[in-house]
Amino acid sequence: MPDSAITQDADFARLLPPGWPAMSIAQANALLTAPGSPLEMETLTIRGIETRVWKNAPPSLRAEVEMARAFGPDRYFLVYEDERVSYEAFYRAVSAFMRELQSKGVEKGDRVALIMRNYPEWPVAFYAAVSLGAICTPLNAWWTGPELEYGLIDSGSKILIADAQSALRLQEHLPNCPDLKWVYVSRAVDEIAHPRVSKLESVIGGANDWINLPDQELLPVTVEPEDGATIFYTSGTTGKPKGALGSHRNIVSNVMAAAFGAARAFLRRGEQPPAPDPSAPQACTLLAVPFFHATGCFAILSPTVVAGGKIVMMYKWDPIRAFELIEREQVRSAGGVPTIAWQLIEHPDRDKYDLSSLESVSYGGAPSAPELVRKIKETFPKSQPGQGWGMTETSATFTGNSAEDYINRPDSCGPAVPVCDMKICDPDDATGKPLPIGAVGELWGKGPNVVVEYWNKPEATAKTFVDGWVRTGDLARLDEEGFCYIIDRAKDMLIRGGENIYCVEIENVLYEHPAVMDAAIVGIPHRTLGEEPGAVVTLKQGGHASEAELRAWVAERLAAFKVPVKVVFWPETLPRNANGKILKNELKKVFAPEA
Repeated sequence: MPDSAITQDADFARLLPPGWPAMSIAQANALLTAPGSPLEMETLTIRGIETRVWKNAPPSLRAEVEMARAFGPDRYFLVYEDERVSYEAFYRAVSAFMRELQSKGVEKGDRVALIMRNYPEWPVAFYAAVSLGAICTPLNAWWTGPELEYGLIDSGSKILIADAQSALRLQEHLPNCPDLKWVYVSRAVDEIAHPRVSKLESVIGGANDWINLPDQELLPVTVEPEDGATIFYTSGTTGKPKGALGSHRNIVSNVMAAAFGAARAFLRRGEQPPAPDPSAPQACTLLAVPFFHATGCFAILSPTVVAGGKIVMMYKWDPIRAFELIEREQVRSAGGVPTIAWQLIEHPDRDKYDLSSLESVSYGGAPSAPELVRKIKETFPKSQPGQGWGMTETSATFTGNSAEDYINRPDSCGPAVPVCDMKICDPDDATGKPLPIGAVGELWGKGPNVVVEYWNKPEATAKTFVDGWVRTGDLARLDEEGFCYIIDRAKDMLIRGGENIYCVEIENVLYEHPAVMDAAIVGIPHRTLGEEPGAVVTLKQGGHASEAELRAWVAERLAAFKVPVKVVFWPETLPRNANGKILKNELKKVFAPEA
């Protein structure tokens, strides 16, 4: 088993003198990362850049699987409806599917695509691929067939694992994917008659039967921290998604960030982080965000595997079902995006369920109103609210703000974790010269979780990644203690319930309609979703199209969350500045009643 000194309940007590006072951010960081601490840092040269890293982090995602086996057959890892998967059963399923992938010719560096909603098969397929040294490529299961086809072709995926719904959506597109050699379909009802398609259950069986699979060690494959592990797609300003190539080190850094955030909250208020208690109830997380997002995979799945926690999966978000599961499974943490937190708080049936087990309601991935943190404390007094900032390019967690820090600074996403650096730069200055404290500019980030590159896109890589720093496109400021405040986005993007939507992608689809002359997408503020897409359209002379027709046009070509919730028709060419750029601030005013 790999040597890793960290779990989410690491014992920091031996490092701390008795009777210490509440600490500043700098003091807490220094103490928790000091030599000999489970969260000790060291500096390595990675791709020519000196980088602070977590010294005791698991060396790879494969190592996480090996560590997890120690939790054995008596501790559950995955719960989905009436299916329960122990850690031992999970290990055996990963080992079995790893061998299956090898039998199909999968080698180190090959791409293995994964298109699936939240089922127990998702973590099995993911960890089997990365444990073999392959690069797992999870695609958004809400994408349309053409969007999925693009992801498969762009990544050059050799193997595809898909649930039945996604496979059906892809059926007519698979012949257009020349690199694809084999497809596994999970949870298919009908028999499959295709020479290169088989049921995943024919290899590993159903989730409740994984414990009966052969007791076999993982195949002997060397996986290094800097090896490629994942490609997660992020929408691009050119309209086509870009694949962010993440290394094993990028992703496992989230394990340490999770442990660090929990320990720092105690030190900040002058309390000792609790020592591990083997008799304590198992940590249980309600997973309502998709595994195919960086938050679900990197910030929730990976730390849970190492800590021996339990993940209760939801196929899709439903507040009543969430209440039932929190009560039934004694869920201790929930959230994901602000939308979910709002619904946990405001649903009229909340009081009908026992939600007293909740100890954490946290979220990221979308703007949140400062009042949300106060509502969480009022509704769940035992719960510590928290939020963080990150992006696909930072492999999820980059900053964290929790407990009293979050209550005192509800409009901040927190300071960076200790291995990461932030600076504010002039958006028009590519040299990366930092602006003074308090100035608003583009947020740049650096650390061991910044991805390697954009897959097969050298120009976009060079523009976004500069000497180890990632240009985030977010406008922000930093205060004297390093707390970050996101002000706006420099990129033409909006976030709907945690889903990034790049406006140009929808605009390009609208321009394809024969009646559309001019089109712009703007964000309509929404209390729980953050914002929704609205379209302002000018029709060609003599052209005819209704709001319903244009919404249907987009829905046929893009995922449902990208479809404009409202279309307003503008009587003339859209207003532009002297450089020809559409004045979107002016267009937002037409949606003022909706806001």
